[in-house]
Amino acid sequence: MKSNYFKEAYIELVQKVTWPSPSSLRSSALVVMVASAIIAIVVLLMDLSFENIMRAIYAQLF
Repeated sequence: MKSNYFKEAYIELVQKVTWPSPSSLRSSALVVMVASAIIAIVVLLMDLSFENIMRAIYAQLF
């Protein structure tokens, strides 16, 4: 039973799955890297803004 599963899984991976071309894979990876960098910058700006807001609030209180 297990050998049949592995045999069918192998056949599916070899014959039925369409793998991306190297150029398609490169462009997709580039999109992910750019999106990750943009999100990281947005989170950084939000963090710095929140830090400055909290610093101003604490300066007023104490």
